[in-house]
Amino acid sequence: MTNYKATLQYDGTRYHGFQRQPQLLTIQGVIEAALQKMTKGQPVEVIGSGRTDAGVHAYGQVISFDYPNHLPVHSMLKALNSLMPLDILFTEVQAVSPQFHARFDVQSKIYEYRVALGRYTNPFLRLYTGHYPYQIDLQRLQIAMADLVGTHDFSSFAASGGVIQNKVRTIYTAQVDSTNYPVEIRLIFHGNGFLYNMVRIMVATLLEIASGRRAQHDIQRLFNVRDRQQARMTAPASGLYLQKVYY
Repeated sequence: MTNYKATLQYDGTRYHGFQRQPQLLTIQGVIEAALQKMTKGQPVEVIGSGRTDAGVHAYGQVISFDYPNHLPVHSMLKALNSLMPLDILFTEVQAVSPQFHARFDVQSKIYEYRVALGRYTNPFLRLYTGHYPYQIDLQRLQIAMADLVGTHDFSSFAASGGVIQNKVRTIYTAQVDSTNYPVEIRLIFHGNGFLYNMVRIMVATLLEIASGRRAQHDIQRLFNVRDRQQARMTAPASGLYLQKVYY
């Protein structure tokens, strides 16, 4: 038995999220089916660093799994990619200690959200960005993002479907990449953990602040009230990318 750690990229457009679900196409389901084919019928459970939702993409999702035999890492990488559809690509495979766990050993993650700007939705970007039609002020956006940095209770930014009771998280950095402004901006968040839909709710709130639809420091008020209904909007899944996982 060998424990493998693997990094992969995927276009999440046609998948019902990462987590295995009966009768639905998921990233975990596709990988586990491939591994079962490699073991000639023996099930292999895949553990992900986190569960991306339907339509969410990844540059650097990480999984771990116990494989009944030992394959050189280059052979495992080649075998996995040979069985993947074109919208999933493994970029690295490592043999790790039996104790390594892709979810429990996570130290921090980086998420990126891509926002397409302009009055109308670009048909070529619609599956890979979230569209925002209103004019934004980059300075207001940067000030608002700075309010997110630090350790806070993110109850106002957590969807009601989550089961985690402790909503305190730490955001190490929150940055705006405006290289392609005014066509597109990228919002990049590095934190020790993220609640269900947290990034998408933060993005929707930040864009409202940037467009003048909320007060400049409304983030601070939302931390204090701890009320999901006060944040209201959730940005579309299509703009969200799991960029990197740190261990």
